[in-house]
Amino acid sequence: MSTTKKLRETYNETQHKIVTYLNSGITKGKHYFKSKYIAKDLGLSPKEVGTNMAILAEICKELDIIRWSYSNSTTWMVTSRAI
Repeated sequence: MSTTKKLRETYNETQHKIVTYLNSGITKGKHYFKSKYIAKDLGLSPKEVGTNMAILAEICKELDIIRWSYSNSTTWMVTSRAI
Protein backbone atom coordinates (compact mmCIF):
# COMPACT_ATOMS: atom_id res chain seq x y z
CA MET A 1 0.00 0.00 0.00
CA SER A 2 1.39 3.44 -0.90
CA THR A 3 2.31 5.84 1.90
CA THR A 4 -0.11 8.51 0.65
CA LYS A 5 -3.03 6.08 0.54
CA LYS A 6 -2.16 4.79 4.02
CA LEU A 7 -2.08 8.37 5.39
CA ARG A 8 -5.46 9.19 3.84
CA GLU A 9 -7.06 6.14 5.41
CA THR A 10 -5.61 6.90 8.85
CA TYR A 11 -6.17 10.67 9.19
CA ASN A 12 -8.83 13.21 8.30
CA GLU A 13 -8.09 15.71 5.52
CA THR A 14 -6.61 18.36 7.81
CA GLN A 15 -4.42 15.87 9.64
CA HIS A 16 -3.26 14.42 6.31
CA LYS A 17 -2.21 17.93 5.16
CA ILE A 18 -0.32 18.52 8.39
CA VAL A 19 1.48 15.15 8.34
CA THR A 20 2.48 15.68 4.71
CA TYR A 21 3.73 19.19 5.57
CA LEU A 22 5.72 17.90 8.55
CA ASN A 23 7.26 15.04 6.53
CA SER A 24 8.31 17.55 3.88
CA GLY A 25 9.91 19.78 6.51
CA ILE A 26 11.76 16.87 8.10
CA THR A 27 13.26 15.84 4.75
CA LYS A 28 14.58 19.43 4.47
CA GLY A 29 16.22 19.14 7.88
CA LYS A 30 13.66 20.98 10.01
CA HIS A 31 12.60 19.60 13.39
CA TYR A 32 10.79 22.52 15.04
CA PHE A 33 7.51 23.86 13.71
CA LYS A 34 5.33 26.72 14.99
CA SER A 35 1.56 26.29 14.75
CA LYS A 36 1.06 29.77 13.31
CA TYR A 37 3.47 29.11 10.42
CA ILE A 38 1.96 25.71 9.66
CA ALA A 39 -1.45 27.42 9.64
CA LYS A 40 -0.26 30.18 7.32
CA ASP A 41 1.37 27.74 4.88
CA LEU A 42 -1.64 25.39 4.79
CA GLY A 43 -4.44 27.97 4.89
CA LEU A 44 -5.72 26.82 8.29
CA SER A 45 -6.29 28.62 11.59
CA PRO A 46 -3.60 28.31 14.29
CA LYS A 47 -6.24 26.86 16.63
CA GLU A 48 -7.15 24.21 14.06
CA VAL A 49 -3.48 23.31 13.67
CA GLY A 50 -2.93 23.16 17.43
CA THR A 51 -5.93 20.92 17.98
CA ASN A 52 -4.91 18.53 15.22
CA MET A 53 -1.25 18.52 16.26
CA ALA A 54 -2.29 17.45 19.77
CA ILE A 55 -4.34 14.62 18.26
CA LEU A 56 -1.49 13.63 15.95
CA ALA A 57 0.93 13.60 18.90
CA GLU A 58 -1.20 10.77 20.29
CA ILE A 59 -2.08 8.78 17.16
CA CYS A 60 0.66 9.39 14.57
CA LYS A 61 2.77 6.29 14.04
CA GLU A 62 5.08 7.87 11.45
CA LEU A 63 6.25 10.87 13.51
CA ASP A 64 7.15 11.71 17.09
CA ILE A 65 5.37 14.98 17.82
CA ILE A 66 6.11 16.74 21.09
CA ARG A 67 4.75 20.07 22.30
CA TRP A 68 8.05 21.86 22.80
CA SER A 69 7.36 25.41 23.94
CA TYR A 70 4.95 28.28 23.79
CA SER A 71 6.04 31.80 22.99
CA ASN A 72 3.84 33.70 20.59
CA SER A 73 2.69 30.35 19.16
CA THR A 74 3.06 26.71 20.14
CA THR A 75 6.30 25.18 18.91
CA TRP A 76 6.33 21.46 18.15
CA MET A 77 9.40 19.24 17.94
CA VAL A 78 8.88 16.64 15.23
CA THR A 79 11.11 13.73 14.37
CA SER A 80 10.68 10.75 12.09
CA ARG A 81 9.80 7.58 13.94
CA ALA A 82 11.58 4.40 12.89
CA ILE A 83 8.90 1.86 12.01
